[in-house]
Amino acid sequence: MNVGDWLQRHQVTIYAASVVLAIGFGAGLPSAAPLFEQAITPVLAVLLYVTFLEIPFTRFRRAFTNTRFMTAALGMNFLVVPFVVYILTRFLPQEPVILLGVFMVLLTPCIDYVIAFTDLAEGNAEQVTATTPALLLVQFLLLPVYLWLFMGGQVADIISARPFIEAFLLLIALPLTLAWLTEVWAEHSETGQRWQDTLGWFPIPMMGATLLIVIASQLPRVEDSIGQIAAVVPIYVVFLAVMPLLGRLAAGLLHMGAGEARALVSTSVTRNSLVVLPLALALPARYNLVPAVVVTQTLVELTGMVVLTRVVPAWLVPTTPDPLSIPEFL
Repeated sequence: MNVGDWLQRHQVTIYAASVVLAIGFGAGLPSAAPLFEQAITPVLAVLLYVTFLEIPFTRFRRAFTNTRFMTAALGMNFLVVPFVVYILTRFLPQEPVILLGVFMVLLTPCIDYVIAFTDLAEGNAEQVTATTPALLLVQFLLLPVYLWLFMGGQVADIISARPFIEAFLLLIALPLTLAWLTEVWAEHSETGQRWQDTLGWFPIPMMGATLLIVIASQLPRVEDSIGQIAAVVPIYVVFLAVMPLLGRLAAGLLHMGAGEARALVSTSVTRNSLVVLPLALALPARYNLVPAVVVTQTLVELTGMVVLTRVVPAWLVPTTPDPLSIPEFL
């Protein structure tokens, strides 16, 4: 068994170990949190670079032309999810700092470990990977719009354009360009091919490193405000329960096969807490609780996704040779 196969087989264990280490650092060495915080954006950029390298761009373009899946993914994440999130947040304390954190994380679809969890659920990970640039770009464009719709004019005093522009350049444009250049290099050079092959097993350890850094950097904030943050946990849990059912319903309406349906469920439920965190950290000082609200979602989601990777293929979207119909339980 080579390194890549070993990492693939043990990726959930690696992620769990990263979370345990992060909790150890966060609780036992809180003074190191600022150092971890400074590493978030560079580590995320590397993670996205190796993520975009997972699928060659020739296949990437072909998957991108699957307009049915692309339309479904965009519709679920930017029409259905905002409606669900707005309803759920009516049950939260109407405190701007809490609402802002929940809106920022739940309105932004995941573009990194969603690929790994889709693969674990035996879904079409290639199709999910193909949608990541579109999902990332659209969420940066629409997040300020949804924040304004849900929170009103006060958002103008909170959100500035600069963090969004910086995040776009560092977390979309740069990794995507480097991934494309790497593939071009690999096509014309044996050295480039070896480099690309070596990086093929990087996404899982980089995901583990990102989880460690993000959680360790924010855990002291979570501990200091556990009373306020506890209110958001039930909302995150309900979101994890509702969105797989709605994703399955949408897949049935569109007569998707099992692989695409599982992929749609995954992208409908997983959120972009890791990439949103740099935006949360750029907020004014009076909103210093927002990053902790965001990271709390990460902890809840990781636990839930471990369960869903088993529930989805076994029950919600069982293997079938024919396109899925609308589920009877819905």
